Amino acid sequence: MREQLSQALDKLLEKLNGWFDQIVLLLPNLLIAGIVLGISVLLARYVHRYVNKLTNRFTNNATISSVMSSVATAVFVLFAIFLILSILNLDQALTSLLAGAGVVGLAVGLALQDPLINLFSGVMMSVRDLFNLGDLVETNDYFGKIKKIDLRSTRIELPTGELVTMPNKDVLQSPLKNFTASGKRRVIIECGVSYGDDLEKVKQITRQTLSKLTEQPEDKIEFYYTAFGDSSINFLTRYWLNKTEQPDFLQARSEAMMAIKQAFDKNDIMIPFPIRTLDFGIKGGEKLNSMLSQRFADQQNGQENDHAVAEEQNN
Repeated sequence: MREQLSQALDKLLEKLNGWFDQIVLLLPNLLIAGIVLGISVLLARYVHRYVNKLTNRFTNNATISSVMSSVATAVFVLFAIFLILSILNLDQALTSLLAGAGVVGLAVGLALQDPLINLFSGVMMSVRDLFNLGDLVETNDYFGKIKKIDLRSTRIELPTGELVTMPNKDVLQSPLKNFTASGKRRVIIECGVSYGDDLEKVKQITRQTLSKLTEQPEDKIEFYYTAFGDSSINFLTRYWLNKTEQPDFLQARSEAMMAIKQAFDKNDIMIPFPIRTLDFGIKGGEKLNSMLSQRFADQQNGQENDHAVAEEQNN
């Protein structure tokens, strides 16, 4: 028993001596690895700040800037770790680590496919500067203001107060209208006038009215007749509004409609109601006076017949 313990102790001491010799041999490499680690920690902070400043040149989204700088810092730290392992002659461990990272990365990528797509979609939207916070947009059948863009979704506040959250990939892959980007909006008003009105006069008064209201030259006010309606000749007029907010747009359209109505009333121009005309004098038909006369005669004959029947019954 004592011999077995002695042999085990000798083997343990021999193993420890071998490790100590290896550590002594690795002291220069450990010193270099320590220096590389310290420099890497300092450089990681610099990389984070530099990438953050660089990203801010392309987007005003603080979330995207933070994510990009964090990703760049993580990549730099991984590179530093691989370099330190190489200095310590741990190539086999490095190879195993890379293989494991590849397998894990593939599994994670398949499991988080949609979140990753939304993440890169959010980054792409910020880099391409499709819209900014507060812009009035329409996408995926939703109309409202951009309230927030994060790593997964975009939030739009509707004019009715609801907050809609949609995945970034749906926003990036769908058509998008930005009503704020150009700094102006088109105001379109459709109306109709009576068939008896002077169309040239209607056009002139409409353009003059909107020109005074908007302080724009008359030639900038567009006017077009569009159709012969059932009871009116329809037209549309439009002009540019140098505002993009929805309340400003609705107010401008409301004031234009009131101004046109007042101008038409002042100049005896009629905006007709829907009218249905009953014409009993058309060819092949019967005139109204003839129909009324015949109906009156039938009623008289009916009353006379009733009296005759009543007298016969009395007799």
